[in-house]
Amino acid sequence: MRGFQGRLPLNQGDGGETPKKRGYMFLADGWSDFRVLDAGNGMKLERWKDITLLRPDPQAVWPMAEPAADAVYLRSETGGGHWEFTRQLPEQWKIQYRDLTFLVRPTGFKHTGLFPEQAVNWDWMRGELEMWKQRHDRAPRVLNLFAYTGGASVACAAAGAEVVHVDAAKGMVAWAKNNAEASGLNNAVIRYIVDDCVKFVKREQRRGNTYDGIVMDPPSYGRGPTGELWKIENDLYPLVADCAALLSDTPAFFLINSYTTGLAASVLKNVLRVALPKGDAVADEVGLPVERDNLVLPCGSSGRWTPNKDS
Repeated sequence: MRGFQGRLPLNQGDGGETPKKRGYMFLADGWSDFRVLDAGNGMKLERWKDITLLRPDPQAVWPMAEPAADAVYLRSETGGGHWEFTRQLPEQWKIQYRDLTFLVRPTGFKHTGLFPEQAVNWDWMRGELEMWKQRHDRAPRVLNLFAYTGGASVACAAAGAEVVHVDAAKGMVAWAKNNAEASGLNNAVIRYIVDDCVKFVKREQRRGNTYDGIVMDPPSYGRGPTGELWKIENDLYPLVADCAALLSDTPAFFLINSYTTGLAASVLKNVLRVALPKGDAVADEVGLPVERDNLVLPCGSSGRWTPNKDS
């Protein structure tokens, strides 16, 4: 069996209790500074350190009693929305996951700058990198595409990887740098690049650069710097195939994450198996435990590929 997979049976409750078994998924249950307290009515109530936020979540279709929160994100009938605060909050604050520290704050479009469910993938990548380092005498190189505020970049750098962090949004790349600094990774080898991910991958192919690990979190829909249309159902496989050519001769992993509604986890598994036939691919939903009634809040899907054992 490979190292820590982060794929846990959902039969582990607080205090050693065992709720009803609900199958398997990639469950991010290692947090102490973050909790989903409740969910329902299209909303989720979260605790970020000592601050509670109530935000929309379309997956929470079951009922929930009206909760109190320090800040609530209210959607507008004309699109978008805004935060309403019941008490004054700091402009930003820190939360910790294991030995990693992240800066969070309420932003537009209901976000906070961090997707806490991805912690289960951070753990998995770190485990794969630790095993890789036992077999090789150099630092692993990891490419993080659509890298946002750098959760995966920070996690891989903390595991000793040299990271290339690519995102088209300059503000998100700056935030990622701050997260690395907050985690004490000032001396880590992280190259921050503001660029279109698809074009960057093409250039890396021409340059002959390779990576031991690749992680991507592509959007469902978007446009490139000169208006190029990105639709995940059309463009995901070509990008993964291009990235497959960037893997070194001694790869550690390939990870795809998706929040696209209707894109089943099995699609990610099939994409990885076709693009990277010499390895093993698994995929499943990603989830966060909800404190009320031992519920689980689904948060997209992930596909994970690792090479054959003799690679």
